[in-house]
Amino acid sequence: MSSPNPNDKNPKKPAAQPSKPGAQPAKPAAGPARRPPQAKNKHAHVDPNTKQLGQKLTDLGFLDEIQLEAIYEDMRTAEGRLADLALERGLVTEDQLLQATAEVHGMRVANLEDTKPEPAAVKLVTKQMAELYNIVPLTFENDTLTVALADPNNLQAMDGLKGLLGIPHVTPVLAPPKQVEALVARAYSGEKEESISNLISQLESTDIGGKSYGRENSIDLDDVIEMANSAPVRKLINMVLLMAIRDHASDVHFEPFEDEYKMRYRCDGVLYEMVPPPRHLASAIASRIKVMSNLDIAERRLPQDGRIELNVGGNPVDMRVSVLPTLFGESVVIRVLDRTNVGLSLDRIGMPPDLLGQFRAVIRKPNGIVLVTGPTGSGKTTTLYSALSELNEIDTKIITTEDPVEYEIDGITQCPINHEIDLTFASALRAILRQDPDIILVGEIRDLETAQIAIQASLTGHLVFSTLHTNDAPSSVTRLRDMGVEPFLITATVEAIQAQRLVRKICPACRAGYDPTREQLMEVNLSPDQVRGKQFFYGEGCDKCNNLGFKGRTGLYELVVLNDDLRDMISRGASTDAIRQYTRKMGAASLRDAGLKALFSGLTTLDEVVRETVQDDES
Repeated sequence: MSSPNPNDKNPKKPAAQPSKPGAQPAKPAAGPARRPPQAKNKHAHVDPNTKQLGQKLTDLGFLDEIQLEAIYEDMRTAEGRLADLALERGLVTEDQLLQATAEVHGMRVANLEDTKPEPAAVKLVTKQMAELYNIVPLTFENDTLTVALADPNNLQAMDGLKGLLGIPHVTPVLAPPKQVEALVARAYSGEKEESISNLISQLESTDIGGKSYGRENSIDLDDVIEMANSAPVRKLINMVLLMAIRDHASDVHFEPFEDEYKMRYRCDGVLYEMVPPPRHLASAIASRIKVMSNLDIAERRLPQDGRIELNVGGNPVDMRVSVLPTLFGESVVIRVLDRTNVGLSLDRIGMPPDLLGQFRAVIRKPNGIVLVTGPTGSGKTTTLYSALSELNEIDTKIITTEDPVEYEIDGITQCPINHEIDLTFASALRAILRQDPDIILVGEIRDLETAQIAIQASLTGHLVFSTLHTNDAPSSVTRLRDMGVEPFLITATVEAIQAQRLVRKICPACRAGYDPTREQLMEVNLSPDQVRGKQFFYGEGCDKCNNLGFKGRTGLYELVVLNDDLRDMISRGASTDAIRQYTRKMGAASLRDAGLKALFSGLTTLDEVVRETVQDDES
């Protein structure tokens, strides 16, 4: 019998062999039973909480299955929540929706129209706290505070309230949003809104913290705990922290000096002083913050680090606490990490479209090193997180090592540095390379060892992001050479270097034009002829910007993408000035150029450009 032709597209099947007399037909080989293909989940786009609410609405008879299916189908093709769509179509009433929502969250519904909050509850929760958390206090009995809230997704805020108020139990009930808003107005209508100034005036006459505890003196732990938990001190700290969150401050400073005690907070990169509390409250304030961050209040000789986790308006706020012993007491600095203020998107960091296109092309490369450089507080971390968020896909393994991990991103493996157990950037980076990553973020290249491992990671097919502390992009090459990195390794691995600064934006609500003086123009090396026809602006100050004249910040960027000529210059050991001159000829704008562009477009002020940038010949 001839063998089948392999080129035949329709080969004939060989004829079946005759079976032997009495032989049983062969059984098919054992194997997994075939199952019919499963239908795809047609509601995969609906999150579990929404499905739970939809099921509750049908269980209560407010919606039928056909109506629910129609809403789910609309949610697939259009933006909108189940609750909003059901209300718009007139399928449910607000009361029915509130009842279903309350049952889903195991809460009861409260009608606040004839409710009068107890004075003890109103005294415990300030108006500022009620408005920020979108709640209204109802009763306070047996160490349990009952509050009404309009948003059931704000339940996590109850833990924040317990921490701020120092009470063991907070019980929430659900109420219509309009009723909550109206009751807040009624509950606090007879009270003047308490300010920090008023509170500090009251504290002047108290004897809290009157006993001074120097570092050499023994302390009475009971007295310290009593001071930390006293109502006036709790109220002061709560007010300062909530004000910092409201004003989008990045840091809050509590600083003891010989004859005074200062409170300052940093907003848009600049420190502003608040009304100073009495000097004798230093120990009470430090102890209260230690209690909130679970630190040792008896230890006053060593630095300590802790954290306070709050949830304000349904948004998580992470506060990093640093306590430092000084000559006159403990200095406390709180770093406020409000994740809702950080738009982790490259489209939101203020990068010009032409630079943004170049930067996006660089971060999509399969391997190499991308460096972001600038001083502390110049937005390097936000830029790198934004790049990682854009690259964060299911088929990409991203690992970071940071000191500390500032923002948690789903889908990215993040490793915090711990110097106490010798977990450095270098040692963490070695371990990361054994975790099969595609993209690596090294918080900072501080030494030759870290630089060498980052270079090795790049040469073995990984994309590496990191930061340096240099004045501009060209000087980063010199910084790496000074560390001991060979020039040929720099040219083989570094793909791009981006320098950046942050400048405050003029408040749009109070922006006004003016004509700068010749002396002011000289500060940015401009002549009157060069600015003829250009308009300069500043902020006069208004309620929307707390009379500062500025609201928010934007970035100034200098991006240098390495090409063959630039790599040849680096290999030959060219100086920073030579590299800088070449990048200018390439068309790479300096930080001062970026600042002037922002100035002439009315985004920022002349003083901000002078403060954050320098001339090329001064770099």
